[in-house]
Amino acid sequence: MGSAPRPRPTKLSTKLRRIRIGLGLTQAEMFKKLGRTRTSLRVGHIGEFETGRRVPTLQVVLAYARAGKVSMEEIADDKLKLPRHIPHVSEEKLIVKRRAKRD
Repeated sequence: MGSAPRPRPTKLSTKLRRIRIGLGLTQAEMFKKLGRTRTSLRVGHIGEFETGRRVPTLQVVLAYARAGKVSMEEIADDKLKLPRHIPHVSEEKLIVKRRAKRD
């Protein structure tokens, strides 16, 4: 039938990134946390979800929602903001964490 792309939430990628960073996880750590989903998830997909280059499956969005203790609706609905209970961790702290793991 039609070959038009399906509409997607414009803030989805930003919200997924905020959840991961709020949890203080690197992309690799988030992959491990989400790896239990029954999808063919690869570590590189996390960055693609967070930049909007790839749309996550419903199972992956559900896993993000459970990890961040938010509803799927809060992630998918552009009219809703993520709740304040998600801690805000700076990118610098994640960089320091990554370097510490390498050493």
